[in-house]
Amino acid sequence: MPKSDNQKAKILYIMDYLEKNAHEHNPVNAAELITMLDRDHRISCDRKTIYSDIAALQEFGLDVVSIPGRGGGYYLASPRTFQLPELKLLIDAVLSSRYLTEKKSKELIEKLCAQCNAHDAALMKRNVLVSGRVKSMNETILISVDTIQDAITQNKAIKFRYFDWDLQGQRRYREKEYLASPYGLCQDHENCYLLAYSDRHGITSYRVDRMTHIELTDQKRTPCPELTGKALHEHANRLFQMYSGDQTDVKMRFHRDLVNVVIDRFGKDTMLIPDGDDWFNFTVKVAVSPMFLSWVIGFGSKAKILYPQWVCEQCATLCKEALSQHQG
Repeated sequence: MPKSDNQKAKILYIMDYLEKNAHEHNPVNAAELITMLDRDHRISCDRKTIYSDIAALQEFGLDVVSIPGRGGGYYLASPRTFQLPELKLLIDAVLSSRYLTEKKSKELIEKLCAQCNAHDAALMKRNVLVSGRVKSMNETILISVDTIQDAITQNKAIKFRYFDWDLQGQRRYREKEYLASPYGLCQDHENCYLLAYSDRHGITSYRVDRMTHIELTDQKRTPCPELTGKALHEHANRLFQMYSGDQTDVKMRFHRDLVNVVIDRFGKDTMLIPDGDDWFNFTVKVAVSPMFLSWVIGFGSKAKILYPQWVCEQCATLCKEALSQHQG
């Protein structure tokens, strides 16, 4: 068969096409590859040449999966599509995720490093420190996340066991099995939480690394508009480390040095109203919990709750309790 000027690049075009167009549910067959080469690159070839090129890609180390029969074809099970800065960003995310165990963190970092050349991988590994970080002790965390996502997709309720740690560092399971309608997963302060609705607790959240024996049920999720669509993200923004509490509009007065803090916490659409040269007021809906009050107290004299009065009183009570705890 006559060769075109682009014949030497043919196998690269095939690899690029597989990366961009093929996946498990949409394999690319030999006929489509032949058409693509002729149409886009003016390269003529036959099925036998395609088979040979696919075999060469597999020998090179690319995970090209071949599906035989009608409707079959080829796809890359693990295409190398990451750029080096993207890999570094993903590795940082793995390192900072407390809900991943040390073992799983190392496994994921190894897989991420395998997506680049040996030189860059060695440099990235040199700067990675997993040991000594506070990490989850639940080895099934990724399976749990996958099961929860399946339940959300299939609109199914889940059942699971929930545990606490005792003073000996041992799991102590709560007495009853939990049943909940999952609506979303949220990472907050390096932990992964499930936002859900249950008949027992109403709208609530669960630490995923403290959930075990998660199973889908035949029961449909209980409808919960407060955790659906945009409302789900708004609910997550109102929580502080996923502590539940009475949700109410709280008006606060902050020093201008804390503008970035407020925007980072509540979003850029938060209305900030100047109050003199160095202060601003804003009102947000939050779940009033000890974590929220502690967040405000942590800014000292640069932050103050103005309204409602019962929230001001709760904040003052928390301050007095903390002071009495440390006096003497």
